[in-house]
Amino acid sequence: MKKWLLHPIAKPTVFALCLLPFIWLFYRALADQLGANPQEALIRATGDWALRFLCIVLAVTPLRVLSKTPSLARFRRMLGLFMYFYVLVHFLSYSGFDMGFDLTDIVNDIIKRPFILVGALSLLLLTPLAATSFNAAIKALGAKRWQLLHKLFYAVAGLAILHFFWMRAGKNNFTEVAVYAGILAVLLGWRLRQYSRSRAKP
Repeated sequence: MKKWLLHPIAKPTVFALCLLPFIWLFYRALADQLGANPQEALIRATGDWALRFLCIVLAVTPLRVLSKTPSLARFRRMLGLFMYFYVLVHFLSYSGFDMGFDLTDIVNDIIKRPFILVGALSLLLLTPLAATSFNAAIKALGAKRWQLLHKLFYAVAGLAILHFFWMRAGKNNFTEVAVYAGILAVLLGWRLRQYSRSRAKP
C-alpha cells in the first residue's frame, strides 16, 4: 500500500475517485433519478459531500502520523481542492435552483437566514485557502504567513458543522449531525493535542 501511494498512477486514481460523486449526481440528474424534488436533492447531496471531504482532509495528517505513512501528505492538497469544489457546487446549486442566480435575492437571503450566512462565510473563508494552495503562493506569502492563513480551515470546520446543524434542525434530524460533529471533534482534538505536545517540548 505504501509503495502504491508513491506510484505515478496514485494521484490520477485518487482524482478520479474524488470526482465520482459529482459524476454520479450529474448522471442521476440527467436520468431524472433524484426524486420528487431534484433541486433540493442536489443541494443536499453536494453539501453532504463537501462535509465528507472536509473530514477526509482533516483525517490525512492523523492517518499519516499514526500509520507512519508520510506519502499520504501528497494527496492533501488535491483533497482540499476537491472539498472546495463541492462547496462551490453546493453554493451554485443553491444560487441557481433556489435563487435563480438573482444576486439581490441571494444577498437578502444570506442576511435573512443565519444558516445561509454561515454557509456563505465558509465559502468566503475557503476561497483564499484554495487560491493559495499552490507552491507559488506559498513562496510568495512565506511559510509562516501561509500556515497562519491556512489555520482558517479550522474555523471553516466549525462553521460547516453549524451550517449542517441548522439545515437539519428544521427536519428534527440530528443523527447525521451528531456523527459528523463527533468525527470533527476527534480530528480537531487530535490536532490540538499534538499542538499542545509540541508547545510543551523544551
